[in-house]
Amino acid sequence: MRAAVKSGLKRLMGRAGFDIVRSIDNRGGVDDFLPFEATMRAARSAGLSVGDYLDEVMNGTPGATQSTIDELRSLGVFAADPKTVLEIGPGSGRYLEKTLKECSPSRYEIYETATPWADYLVDTFKVVARATSGSSLAPTPDGSVDLVQAHKVFNTVTFLKASRYFFEMARVTRPGGRIVFDVMTETCLDPTTVRAWATKGGVGHGSYPAAMPRQTCVDLFATLGCALEASFPAPLGFASTEVLVFGKGA
Repeated sequence: MRAAVKSGLKRLMGRAGFDIVRSIDNRGGVDDFLPFEATMRAARSAGLSVGDYLDEVMNGTPGATQSTIDELRSLGVFAADPKTVLEIGPGSGRYLEKTLKECSPSRYEIYETATPWADYLVDTFKVVARATSGSSLAPTPDGSVDLVQAHKVFNTVTFLKASRYFFEMARVTRPGGRIVFDVMTETCLDPTTVRAWATKGGVGHGSYPAAMPRQTCVDLFATLGCALEASFPAPLGFASTEVLVFGKGA
């Protein structure tokens, strides 16, 4: 059973170097290419958490999620013990789970389009699922969140959809709070990597992966009162994305 489920999931992903990412362009969300029941069975069969199963078995990048969390810890993102956290597109919850091991927020909001995964995260981690349109954080009040994050989301959507989320992320973050997300910037797209995406990685996957100019992000957030504090690469199958950490000024 484990081999059959794993094989089927690999075929769904077009496995050639793909990380498990989520699409918020599609209203079905992550469940369209990472089916809830099959993934849960496979993780249990492997004796792993869902997040570790995705990293180790599906993606072939053991410890990738934890390495991002470790970098964020070293940058002091969790040191202020954020009391409110918001995550866009948590999908299977692999970053959510590890974030909760670093801090103890009194409220953790999620915007997830795939109902089975959203229900699972609410039941398992007692987070608050917000209704989402796929480009807005309208239910969350201005300046109410200490940490806003999104992982493996913005390399799956169009430039304008990502940009609309950027405005919203800045809006809901309180002064002194942080915004963390990864994008596929030009630093992740050397000629060898572009060739790999063009010849195997992107076949059959339309506009994925979507690139985002780094300076565009930095300049846009600067106009929204948010300064870039740090950045670092994060694994994405055979490639990488760049994690950007912004702090919102008082």
